[in-house]
Amino acid sequence: MMNTHIYVENNKAIEIKKIPTLNYDEFYNIAVELLPKEEVHCVNYFGFPYGEKLKFICAFADDKEHKIALLSYEFENKNVKDLNLKSLTETFPAMHIFEREINENFGIMFQGHPWLKPIRFPHNRYDKKLQISQYPFYQIESEQLHEVGVGPIHAGVIEPGHFRFICNGENVLSLEIQLGWQHRGIENLFLKNENWLGRNLLAENIAGDTAIGHASTFASAIESLAGIKISKRLKIERMIALELERIATNTGDMSALCTDIAYQLGAAVFGILRTPIVNFTQRWCGNRLGKGMIRIGGTHYPLTPELRRELHEVLKKYKKKFLEMAHQCYHLVSLQDRFDDIGTLTKKQVRLIGAVGMAARMAGLPRDIRKSHPSGGYEFVNYEPITLESGDVFARFLLRSKEIQESLKLIENIISNDSVFAETDDMFEVDKPLTIQKDSFVLSLTEGWRGEICHTAITDNKGDLLFYKIKDPSLHNWKALELSLRNLEISDFPINNKSYNLSYAGNDL
Repeated sequence: MMNTHIYVENNKAIEIKKIPTLNYDEFYNIAVELLPKEEVHCVNYFGFPYGEKLKFICAFADDKEHKIALLSYEFENKNVKDLNLKSLTETFPAMHIFEREINENFGIMFQGHPWLKPIRFPHNRYDKKLQISQYPFYQIESEQLHEVGVGPIHAGVIEPGHFRFICNGENVLSLEIQLGWQHRGIENLFLKNENWLGRNLLAENIAGDTAIGHASTFASAIESLAGIKISKRLKIERMIALELERIATNTGDMSALCTDIAYQLGAAVFGILRTPIVNFTQRWCGNRLGKGMIRIGGTHYPLTPELRRELHEVLKKYKKKFLEMAHQCYHLVSLQDRFDDIGTLTKKQVRLIGAVGMAARMAGLPRDIRKSHPSGGYEFVNYEPITLESGDVFARFLLRSKEIQESLKLIENIISNDSVFAETDDMFEVDKPLTIQKDSFVLSLTEGWRGEICHTAITDNKGDLLFYKIKDPSLHNWKALELSLRNLEISDFPINNKSYNLSYAGNDL
């Protein structure tokens, strides 16, 4: 029987030659066989120069079996411009974003793809003539309809992105989101920066509000390639940091949602409650967003007994006030009236578009890396994803509250366990050389506060980075925002947008 793919675990490096190389028809047939299963979804699919060829690797996560299937195919560089491959998107819409990126980067056509448009406009795109000002927006010709453009310059600190609405009066028929304004080229910077600490700094700046999430994913990937076994204590400390990031951001988002409906009490209380959480993170590592905390193989900032006692008191005070405010919000009729049935998506829709994180769980799809592919500290806990069914703004508000409570419970149970912190912490050494596995591949998954973060590192025959691929959960979930605004009034856009709080920077790599 032909060897068509190989299964790997999260954060387990393998030799790249062990990933079977298929022809495209074989790859397509295996993908079509795997994707119909509800527990299977694509976590990454990309191409990169590999000698004289372009190599493509696709990773399908099986959330039930806790493993990841890797498939690959190759083409000679000189043949790429003539390729017209059968599109997976035609049958599995969730693949749209990956095929669009491959088309933008290499010019490969996908026959039957319904939406083959650029997503980032990177400087090294295949067709330099394609300009962002010429983006082919969806259009409807009618004298009864009008278009509304928002951005790319937004109010406050929102990053650049353009939103194009097609409306019948106040009713939104279509929303299309155009990103790609920043041209950061951060994936290429991982290759140009040959200093591992410099790469670590890059990782914690991929998306500013997810510094711990992305830095943890990066560190885990490189530790796997370097054969570094970190202590249980350090894994637990990273998990605590990640959960604090989740609590702080979700609390801030609940405040922002209250602001959008002019509920000033909720906005003020949740905004105030976020502060002691980020202030504790600053006490722990010197930065409110957790920058500097996560380093390859060690830490500058162990969670000392004093800090654990302080964290216990911070969370105790937070929990009492948070539960009181959250309970009042749930029963506030004006809040329910504004949140209920706004921006609704079904389980079928979120599965079709490949939504991850809260955007999946708010509609009943239990997609959560902490359960399906646990690593780091999560391998020591029994985490069960929280799901809701309504898929609307209220579900996204309520899910944040419930996840905050689960994060509090998880941290409280661990910091009270002295045995976990009995071993000596791994201290980070700036000048310690790393011996990286050569010609190897590793895929690292983390459940950030937005959802599934995926980093993929590939090394060359000298043990340095040949290719580094980053996927922020926003890449999947922007489509959820577009769909959930259909048939709503355009005035519902701000609250619907805030209920997702997706990352422009995380998409624009």
